[in-house]
Amino acid sequence: MWSQWLAPALWLVLVCGAAASLSAQAPLSMTTTTLPPVTAGSQVRNKITVTGGSDPLTFRLSGGKLPPGLRLNPVKGSISGVPTATGTYRFQVTVSDSNIPAVQVQREFTLVVTAALGIEWKQPPTGNGEKIEGSVIVTNYSDRDFTLTVIVVAVNQIGRATALGYQEFTLQSGGQQLIPFGSGPGPGQYIVHADAVAEVPSTNSIYRARKQTDAPLLIQEPE
Repeated sequence: MWSQWLAPALWLVLVCGAAASLSAQAPLSMTTTTLPPVTAGSQVRNKITVTGGSDPLTFRLSGGKLPPGLRLNPVKGSISGVPTATGTYRFQVTVSDSNIPAVQVQREFTLVVTAALGIEWKQPPTGNGEKIEGSVIVTNYSDRDFTLTVIVVAVNQIGRATALGYQEFTLQSGGQQLIPFGSGPGPGQYIVHADAVAEVPSTNSIYRARKQTDAPLLIQEPE
């Protein structure tokens, strides 16, 4: 007799407990709203954080594209890897929980990948008598050391190139290097090009950066 009464009562307790648990469950919400900029050639690990819902959760890319070299972990919700191309990338991430039916939330993100290598004029090229002189500053924005080659040339109106400066060296992660240049290319009108090429053997990566003068520099015949 007691067992006949306890069985329905126990079932009712279990059902009520389950219902209370479901009603107390926090709604699924994606708390990450933005992603910080990253640098090409550097290791990236950004996590999309979520609260509420019923574990386990599943993450998927539901629109757009991630930067080349990055991937979304479907279980952890992390975006990781080494981006290989600069640019602005827009994509959508959807997370689903394990409720039946599943609850889903989605959000659009923008991820900016900046250059790993920078080159700027420190002293813009100028004509000084029969010479063209100036300097550039190169910067390693990545998290790895570079083998860096920098060459500066002056190209005249008929396409003849004269080297103004050349250096090859190792530039440490986060480092900068000032490179002066100067030479006498002869009379003519010249556009100056400064080219930097960085190699990272450990990742088999190559990065390039360039500066160029906007207007020709005039070098006159010596008097």
